[in-house]
Amino acid sequence: MKSFKTINGKYVFELTEKRSKFIATLCHVESEDQATEIINKIRSKYWDAKHNVYAYALNEGNLTRFSDDNEPHGTAGKPVLDVIEGNGLKNVLIVVTRYFGGVLLGTGGLVRAYSGAATGAVNSAKIAVMTPCCVLSLQCEYGMYDLLNKLCENIKGGVINTDFNEQVVTKIYISAEEYNSFVDLVNNTFNGKILINIIENKYYPI
Repeated sequence: MKSFKTINGKYVFELTEKRSKFIATLCHVESEDQATEIINKIRSKYWDAKHNVYAYALNEGNLTRFSDDNEPHGTAGKPVLDVIEGNGLKNVLIVVTRYFGGVLLGTGGLVRAYSGAATGAVNSAKIAVMTPCCVLSLQCEYGMYDLLNKLCENIKGGVINTDFNEQVVTKIYISAEEYNSFVDLVNNTFNGKILINIIENKYYPI
C-alpha cells in the first residue's frame, strides 16, 4: 500500500468559451461502478447538453478511463484525464458537460476549454493524501484512559470512536509507518496492560 493524493467532496467549476458553456463536476470515487453511477446521474441532470465528457483514475489496479462523448477524438476525454494525472490524483472522476454556443472551437480550442474546465475544478478542490493506516482497538481500565487518550491525540491518525462499558475500548487509525513505535510506546507506558488488536489495514486521509 502506498500513499496517494485524492480530493474530498464534490466541486463544480464553470467556464465559458465563445458562448459554449463547460461545466466541470469533480467527485471522489472508490470504484468503476461508483464512477459509472455518478456519470449517469450527471447525464440525467444535464440531459439537454450536447456532450458529457468524462475521465477518471482509480488507485486500485492503476485504472484509468475516459470518453470524448462524440467530440472529435483526442479533444475532450484525454485532456481531462491529463489534468487528473498531471496533478497526481487517484480515485477521482471529472465530468465536463458542454452546452454548445453555436461557434465551432476547433480542435485546439476544445482541448483548451476541456482542460481549462477540469483544471478549474481541481484548483477549487481540497486535496487529501490517502495514507496506508492500521485500524486498532485499544482496551483499557478506566483509570488508564486519560493517559491513553493523550497518547492517541499525538499520533499521525485519529480516534474513530470510544465505547465506555466494563472497560474502555478506543478504536483508532494510525499511519502504518508509526504503528510499531506507537505500540511500543503504549506497551512501555502501561507495562503491557493495554490490550491491542489490529482490526484492518485501510486508507485514511492524513
